[in-house]
Amino acid sequence: MRTVRFHSYGGPDVLVVDDVPVIDPAPGQVLVDVAAAGVAGGEPAIRAGRYRLVMRRPLPSGTGVDFSGTVAQIGAGVDHVTVGDHVWGVMPHGTFGAAAEQLIVPVERLTRAPSSIDLVDAAALPAAGTTALRALEGLQPGAALLVRGAAGGVGNVVLQLASAHGAHITTLASARDADWLRTLGADETVDYRTTRIRDLPRFDRIIDLVGTELPPLLRRLRAGGTLVALALDARKPLRTLATIVGGRYGSRRIVAFSNNPSTGDLRHLTRQVDAGHLQPVVADRRPLEGAADAHRDLERGGVRGKILLIPA
Repeated sequence: MRTVRFHSYGGPDVLVVDDVPVIDPAPGQVLVDVAAAGVAGGEPAIRAGRYRLVMRRPLPSGTGVDFSGTVAQIGAGVDHVTVGDHVWGVMPHGTFGAAAEQLIVPVERLTRAPSSIDLVDAAALPAAGTTALRALEGLQPGAALLVRGAAGGVGNVVLQLASAHGAHITTLASARDADWLRTLGADETVDYRTTRIRDLPRFDRIIDLVGTELPPLLRRLRAGGTLVALALDARKPLRTLATIVGGRYGSRRIVAFSNNPSTGDLRHLTRQVDAGHLQPVVADRRPLEGAADAHRDLERGGVRGKILLIPA
């Protein structure tokens, strides 16, 4: 079967489509015929080797974390899905390889896909959606929320779920995205190019999807507020981690979240979609051979939503 991989770190052209053997699922595993795989915003930096000191991984390496598809085969002990089921899910923490014709995944990393949306488009949501649900936990209706980087694959999902939750949402994003972000639930939009972080009002919670300027963001929290850091600065990942680990300003704090959802998390996300609280925002659909171009687009910036790779 075909899978997108890179054999060395470098620019987008290191991404190739390889033919690899298909293996049978072991006990507790599921073989999935992939309908689509999402391209995450952090993948270009991983491919370029910018996180080598943080994420040690053997090469060649696959790409892609979240996926949707159809169960092709199940291993012993698998009982909550069966062959032919439409499913969605996330690769195990720290592993990649969803951008492929087929994949093997532990059964606890997938569940039945929502019935209310297209199976291909569903691949835009599993990682972003479970991340967003965790980042919003405990936020009270009416609370002041800042979402920085709201137009991307995770940000737009945070925005939709926060709106359904009843938060008062300010987005820090490009001015060209302002009207569109309002349609997703933003109450106010602020242009990051013309507004300094220190000039922003204070918030109960800030969700950051950029990774830079975390100390100034921390100071824009109200007493007892939380900054949820969902991205690393690709230029200085170790410094960003150090800031997160030591991040506190009085009663204000930074927390990091690394996505490793359970079956229960994915089922919760399915219910949110089928209840109408969340829709996938798909920037483009491309074949596996389009992975390099997808990375180029993400590196240029300005992508609204998620690019999907579709095995043909």
